[in-house]
Amino acid sequence: MTDRDPGLQPERTRLAWRRTTLSFTVAAVLAGKQAMNGATAADLVAAASGLLLWVVFLRVAHRRLVDVGASSRPSVMSPRGALTAAACTLALAVFGVAIIR
Repeated sequence: MTDRDPGLQPERTRLAWRRTTLSFTVAAVLAGKQAMNGATAADLVAAASGLLLWVVFLRVAHRRLVDVGASSRPSVMSPRGALTAAACTLALAVFGVAIIR
């Protein structure tokens, strides 16, 4: 079996995950800032939920970055990790729509 030449694919994957993480961070900060304008108890719970979503997404992204950088042929992302990342993104979108009022 010959070694596979990964070319720039692992680097592009790492950059895509970093870009996605940065975008998620900006969206979470802006949503949290918007939620803090009213500062009711429900807004504080919403902001804390957004922070929790952000932390969970960072963990999934970090795990994927480590997997991609570990070898020249990274493993396929687990369905659980992909579902978690998608659920966090969807939940942040719902959170953002809910706080717009």
